[in-house]
Amino acid sequence: MSYFIQTTIDSADALTQADWWAETLGWRVETPDEDFVRSMVEQGRATEDQTVRHQGRLVWRGAAAISPTDQADVPDRPRMLFQDVPEPKAGKNRVHWDVRTGEDIDEVRARLESRGAAYVASHSQGPFSWHVMTDPEGNEFCVS
Repeated sequence: MSYFIQTTIDSADALTQADWWAETLGWRVETPDEDFVRSMVEQGRATEDQTVRHQGRLVWRGAAAISPTDQADVPDRPRMLFQDVPEPKAGKNRVHWDVRTGEDIDEVRARLESRGAAYVASHSQGPFSWHVMTDPEGNEFCVS
């Protein structure tokens, strides 16, 4: 039997992080059905303070997912979930993601820096080169 996984990222502001990463990867922020969210509150299965308006839509507070497709019924699609946590980032990520662009990595680096990413270092090994960067909340990732 095989399983599906998603990458979950602890965040100070999950909704903003989801927006940033969706734009960075060319993915979409998954938006919950507003009628479903309202019905969960009306049924007492959720509370008003667990919701918020973001980008003009009623969404769940403190969590947002992104994926390359709107097809929520495709369980094996790549998916990143951002969730709010109370504590700040405390050190280097033990897991990070590589953004493989197929583009000039110096140009990609400049675009990402203009949107709030920070450059950390450049590395190469044999014919491979990459930039280590951090997203607006300090999570490390590589651009190759």
